[in-house]
Amino acid sequence: MKRGSMRFWLCASGALWLIALSGALVKQCVSQPQLGKTRVNEVSLAGLQPGKASLKLLRRKWKSLKAQENKEGAFVLDEVCYGNYLFVDADKSGAITVIRLAKDDTRAFTECEYKKTKVLHPPFATGRGLTINNRSTQVIQIYGEPTSRSPSTKNGQPLELLYYAFDWAGPDVPQVMEVVCTAPKDGTPGRVVEITLAASSL
Repeated sequence: MKRGSMRFWLCASGALWLIALSGALVKQCVSQPQLGKTRVNEVSLAGLQPGKASLKLLRRKWKSLKAQENKEGAFVLDEVCYGNYLFVDADKSGAITVIRLAKDDTRAFTECEYKKTKVLHPPFATGRGLTINNRSTQVIQIYGEPTSRSPSTKNGQPLELLYYAFDWAGPDVPQVMEVVCTAPKDGTPGRVVEITLAASSL
């Protein structure tokens, strides 16, 4: 091969290499934002998965907690240390269909009953660590933007409902999660006051 031809071949090869490299870099830059848009679903609340867990498992898992049947026949766990309630709905076979964790504002807790029995556990939370009193911004950080947002009120308090649909994750996981937060005020983000996880649409 002549020297001129060799020089031309080297230049052409170098140009092709640069084009390929720049294309890869562009592709990488384009794909990076898409990674942040990956959807995240939830499968459990208080260590239980709606659609998979049963009342029998609930009683065995949380036998140390104060439990009672509410007026609707659903199972209730009283989290005395943290001032929360866990409401569980089940079908006729005892399979859990809906789990709701809510803050109890009706009582003043002056002493933790668990200190007497020396039974301690972390507060009820979702499988990804979301729990009552977390900032509303943490909900977005964990699960991304909700499917929808809507204003709500309870006892005259303005609230915001964050609705997540998980049907895209398949039928074997909970299909819906609702997170109720206090409304932001004076630049301060709201706080989580209720979390509901359901096996099917609410």
